[in-house]
Amino acid sequence: MTTSKVAIVMGSTSDQATMRLAADTLEGLGIETETRVLSAHRTPEALREWVDSLDGRGVRVVICGAGGAAHLAGAVAALTTLPVIGVPLVAPNAIAGGLDALLSTVQMPRGIPVATVAVGEPGAANAGILAAEILAIGDELRVFVARVDRFKRQIDFALADQPKNRARAR
Repeated sequence: MTTSKVAIVMGSTSDQATMRLAADTLEGLGIETETRVLSAHRTPEALREWVDSLDGRGVRVVICGAGGAAHLAGAVAALTTLPVIGVPLVAPNAIAGGLDALLSTVQMPRGIPVATVAVGEPGAANAGILAAEILAIGDELRVFVARVDRFKRQIDFALADQPKNRARAR
C-alpha cells in the first residue's frame, strides 16, 4: 500500500455496496482507502470536522457518493482544496434512474469543482481509476502509472475476449 490515501464518503449506509467498487478498485491498485458514511444534510458538523482532518492524515483525493439531492460532493469540495470526485447514485426516490443525482453533482458553481463520473456502479469503479490517475500525476517513481496502465490493459483484454467481440474482429 502507498502512503497517499483516498477517502471515500457516502451519504447513506445503503450506498455502501455501490461505493465498495471504488474501494476495491483502489485497493487492487495498492492504494490505501478510508471509508465513512456522513451526510451533507443530517451531519454537517461531523462532515466539516472529517474534511478538516483529511490533509493531515495523508488523504490526497476524496470520492463522494450520494443519490437524490446529491449535495455531498459539493459540500466536501466547498470545504477543501483536495480533488473531489462525485459519484451520482440511484436513490429509492430517484428521478430517471439517477438523473437527479447526476445533475446535482455535476452542476457546481464556479470555484467549487467536482469531477463527476457516471451514475452508479460504473461511476464508482471509474472514480477509483480516476483517483489513481490523479495520484499518478505526482508519482515521480511512476508506480501508480504502471499499476493503472496494467489495470486498464486487463479491462481491454477482458472486453476483447468476450465472444461477441471476438466474432466482430474476424
